[in-house]
Amino acid sequence: MASAFTEKIYELTRKIPKGKVATYGQLAALAGNAKAARAVGMAMRTNPDIPATPCHRVVASDGSLTGYSAGYGIPSKKKMLIAEGVAFKGEKADLSLSQWKGK
Repeated sequence: MASAFTEKIYELTRKIPKGKVATYGQLAALAGNAKAARAVGMAMRTNPDIPATPCHRVVASDGSLTGYSAGYGIPSKKKMLIAEGVAFKGEKADLSLSQWKGK
């Protein structure tokens, strides 16, 4: 069973709309522990409900695509994000245009 923190991370991740991304640190802060970005990464790695919890919408603080193991890894993550309308600058998600502002 997942911890309360991990469940909160999954709840927040399910709120990220198509066309937007959130950072690991952003989700950690919203879940109540701004220093737990690595724990968010672990939660994404062990995501038990990938279709409902879109872990591909979680990126590094600079917009880099990291830590995706489904499909062909990072190329699959980028393809899915582009299909959803996320803006990119080179290989990084353009956080100025595509970062989720919600809670």
